[in-house]
Amino acid sequence: MISVDIQQKSYGDTPILGRVAFQIPKGETVAILGPSGVGKSTLLRIVAGIDPDYQGTVARPDKMAIVFQEPTLLPWRTVLQNVTLVHPDLSENAAMRMLKKVGIADKAHLFPGQTSLGQQRRLALARAFAGQPDFLIMDEPFVSLDPETADTMLGLTETLIAETGPAVLFVTHAREEATRLADRILELRGQPAVLAPHLVETGEIP
Repeated sequence: MISVDIQQKSYGDTPILGRVAFQIPKGETVAILGPSGVGKSTLLRIVAGIDPDYQGTVARPDKMAIVFQEPTLLPWRTVLQNVTLVHPDLSENAAMRMLKKVGIADKAHLFPGQTSLGQQRRLALARAFAGQPDFLIMDEPFVSLDPETADTMLGLTETLIAETGPAVLFVTHAREEATRLADRILELRGQPAVLAPHLVETGEIP
């Protein structure tokens, strides 16, 4: 169970987040919606453990993976090595099976710069799911993709989540993506941002 209870987060004298509290059981996908600049990525960094400078508590499992807006790949390593170096206990055969699942096994010998943005996003997904995480965080992973590629990536992500069953926190500004991928939707509003009152218990958006 992922448990988030943030009391406050500020940058200097500027409050960014107020009270934000929710839980995510294993197997559930929760989407966080909100306008640009409201604090979605700040919330994600706190939950991921990247930003420890806040008031409150977050309980998360050790076995965790993050998919960022940008693929954050190692450009000097091959597609296959980008998976095996992150997961040293993973065999090359297992890594190749994961690359096949995301449709880029034929790119295994290439470097990330020799692949398209869509293929790089597929590689980022493969790397995240290869470790069988208990908790997966995704920060707008389909941003800047064309509609067809984004739709394909959404379907691929749905399949991988169904196969591995992690708890998932999915941050997006696209309501359509949240509705399709998430079991429950929460929305950040206000300044400092808090969960919209009618969403705290139900997770529903009118």
